[in-house]
Amino acid sequence: MLSDAKTRSTIIQTMLVLAFVAFVALLVNTTFDNLKARGIPIGFDFLTTPSRIVISEAILTYKSRDPYYWAIVVGMANTVFISVLVILFSSVLGLIVGITRLSSNPLAAGTCRVWVELARNSPPIVLLIFLYSLWWKVLPPVGEAFNPLPGVYASMRGFVVPAIGVDIGMTGLIILLAALALLAAAWVMARKGRSWPWMVPAALVAGLAGLWLADVRFAVDWPSFAGSNFQGGKELTPELSTILVGLTIYTTGFVAEIVRGGILSVGRGQWDAGNSLGLPRGKILRLIVVPQMLRVIVPPLNSQYINVVKNSTLAIAVGYPDFLAVMNTIISKSSHSIEGVFIILGVYLALNLTLSSAANWYNRRIAIVER
Repeated sequence: MLSDAKTRSTIIQTMLVLAFVAFVALLVNTTFDNLKARGIPIGFDFLTTPSRIVISEAILTYKSRDPYYWAIVVGMANTVFISVLVILFSSVLGLIVGITRLSSNPLAAGTCRVWVELARNSPPIVLLIFLYSLWWKVLPPVGEAFNPLPGVYASMRGFVVPAIGVDIGMTGLIILLAALALLAAAWVMARKGRSWPWMVPAALVAGLAGLWLADVRFAVDWPSFAGSNFQGGKELTPELSTILVGLTIYTTGFVAEIVRGGILSVGRGQWDAGNSLGLPRGKILRLIVVPQMLRVIVPPLNSQYINVVKNSTLAIAVGYPDFLAVMNTIISKSSHSIEGVFIILGVYLALNLTLSSAANWYNRRIAIVER
């Protein structure tokens, strides 16, 4: 039996796996025994106890008497919020900068090249610290805030922008969700060549009915200066603005190079074919080059998007309470370091695997199917 190469290989691999599992079990058991001997608490029961920690900025509603698990959710929401905005902004700017780098205008191409080289060759934490220091040296006090656009103010306390409020009831929300489901079903049917003409009007009617039944009200809260600070609107603190602007500048440099490489990967014959059809350069780029470019750039873009999630941990350098900063506070306050590390690894692994799964799904959708 051992003379068979396949059987021998299976036995060896099984023994290696068992040895690894035994080593991990021994390590975990020894760690727990040492923690118990030192009186260090073990387990995840602390998650349901009041946290008593302060989170200076939160996308979700948070109070210091909320349990630890909600503080973790709030920190994770902050990280997701930062990552999504940076991914969106850097993707749009990266597309523009990448295309402009191939421009025949030397000033435009040279400016974009400087951006790319500075972003790719600068440590992101240095960029964040530099931008954060500018708030106190470049921007004026709050009483003399810049007003570049109506309702938008910039000062050393950050940006203040108009806030849009929406008041909707549960009934209207359910109807609106049903309308969106109808629109999605109509789109899927149209993609499969089995379009149902009544679905789109029905979805629109359902959406309008939802708005009417729920008495949905939209309101814009415009900021105004009163006393020593602004009242109303939405405040973007220097910490949040720094991490958004800094990571966007940094990631845009990499996305731009990926886009430029993707455009150059499309053969010159595709441009010539578009010119022979009389298409302008913009339409050739949008209808011919970009669809083919996407098949090349999706995998490296996925890596950059994962890097955005990991680079969001640098928010701790400017004092923004992202997920890692919140977890550091929880670990130091609760003394559950082992459990905290497991939570940190699990959350970042889940976020990155979700991004990878979405990119892989899209990559399969646009892949060329060989017959």
